[in-house]
Amino acid sequence: MMQVVIVEDEHLAAEKLADQLQRTVPGIEILRILESVEEAVNWFGSHPAPDLVFMDIQLEDGISFEIFEAIKLQAPVIFTTAFDEYAIRAFKVNSVDYLLKPISEEDLKKALQKFRNIFNESDFTSRVTRVIEQVSKKYKTRFFMKVGTHFKSVKVADICCFFVEERNTFLKTTSGKTYDIDHSLDQLQTMVDPEQFFRINRNFLVNINCISEIVAYSTTRLKLKLEVECTEDLIVSRDRVSEFKHWMDK
Repeated sequence: MMQVVIVEDEHLAAEKLADQLQRTVPGIEILRILESVEEAVNWFGSHPAPDLVFMDIQLEDGISFEIFEAIKLQAPVIFTTAFDEYAIRAFKVNSVDYLLKPISEEDLKKALQKFRNIFNESDFTSRVTRVIEQVSKKYKTRFFMKVGTHFKSVKVADICCFFVEERNTFLKTTSGKTYDIDHSLDQLQTMVDPEQFFRINRNFLVNINCISEIVAYSTTRLKLKLEVECTEDLIVSRDRVSEFKHWMDK
C-alpha cells in the first residue's frame, strides 16, 4: 500500500488531488493533508517518511522549499505548481516531477509512473537539494560600477540591454545612458533572471520590458527595436528565434 502526504493550502485543491489519487492508485492511503510550512515541518519532523509527498510550492505562510531548509525530508516529492516554465525546467532536469495546476488524471498517472521508474535507484535527498538550489537561485538586482573617479549602482530593472562592442561589454539603461561593465555576456546570462533577459545573439542580452517593436527581418529571423536607441541592429539569431518567441509568449 502506498502512503502519501499532501501539502496544499487550498482545501478544494487538496480534496480534488486526494480523490484523483484514490481513483488512480487502488488502496492508496492519504496519511495527512498539511496546509502550511509550519505544519509540514512539525508533522514530517515527528513522523516516519511516507512513500511519496505531493507538495504545492506556494503555501499560506511561505514557500515549500523552506520545509527542506528546516528538516531533512527523506520522502520523494512531486511538486504541484502554477509556477512559470523556467522553474518547471529545473524540476525536470533534476528528475523530480511536477504537475501543473489544474491537475489532469492523465498527467497524474504519468507522474506516478515516473516516480515508480526512477525511485528504485539514486539518492533522493541529493536530487531535492539540487532542485532547491536551482529554483531558489538569487539573481542580481543591481550592478555596482566605477565610472571615472566615481562609483555608481544601477538597478537591473533599469537596464535595457547588455551588449558587446569592440570586445568590451556595456550596459545601457532605460534612460539611454551607457556604462562599461567588467563581465562577459556569458557571465551576465547567469547573473540576471532569464525570465527578464534574453540573449538574442552573440552581442546582445535584452530586457523583455524594453522591447518596443518586433518585425520580420527575413523568413527566419527577427529584428527588435528597444525603447532606447542602439547603434547596431538588434537581430535575433536564426537558431534562437524559436526560443525567443517562446520566451516572449510566456
